[in-house]
Amino acid sequence: MKAVLYVGHGTRSKIGATEARHFIESIMGKVPVDIQEMSFLELTSPTINEGFIRCVERGATDIVVVPILLLKAGHMKKDIPEVMNSLKEQYPHINVVLTDAFGVQEEIIDAMSDLILQAVPDLAKDDTLLIVGRGSSDPDIHSAFSKIEKGIQTRLKFSALSTCYLAAATPTFQEGLDHILEKTKNRVIVLPYLLFSGLLLTEVNKGCKKFGSKIIQVEPLSRHEAIQTVVVRSVLNMKHSSVYA
Repeated sequence: MKAVLYVGHGTRSKIGATEARHFIESIMGKVPVDIQEMSFLELTSPTINEGFIRCVERGATDIVVVPILLLKAGHMKKDIPEVMNSLKEQYPHINVVLTDAFGVQEEIIDAMSDLILQAVPDLAKDDTLLIVGRGSSDPDIHSAFSKIEKGIQTRLKFSALSTCYLAAATPTFQEGLDHILEKTKNRVIVLPYLLFSGLLLTEVNKGCKKFGSKIIQVEPLSRHEAIQTVVVRSVLNMKHSSVYA
């Protein structure tokens, strides 16, 4: 019997954890699979192990593991596969497929552009954009954000745009904010490349509020229905990065 195990990042924020759970529950309602469980990498329960065991207890023989992660970095390349390898040793009779992180998709860039326009209906040519990523030491992250920048610029034609990071990469959020504010006297639009509320988004909120109406902050990506569509399609199409058979 087939099962789907969703893996969120996890957060210390109760609001962020609640948003993630509601997001996954909404996806579950759109996926025609009887056995579906959620889990989290860290800081939020249940763990991946707990979610996996719950699937097995409910009769699963094939488990599709679906990371709710935007980009393929350390969690996707190392952390989740390590857990999957350990679980496969414990349950060798279970077939496991790990789907990819969302990656840089045209549909997601469309959604980001749409969220910007929702936040700034009067978007002007002299507005500038600062994209704020979670950050990672993985070098592929910079390549991904370069593609995201190009995609948004093609759609919305900002006078200038750049990317900064909240952790593990440079420029930092504060450096990125300072740099872009030095270069323009016009509005700055800040786009958090985050799925949910949480401590990282709180950091962005605090940084933006100091500058009043000069900075307009965009909602996190999970606010757009296209993100749910991407996850559902990932499950139904079974696009995967690893098979543990």
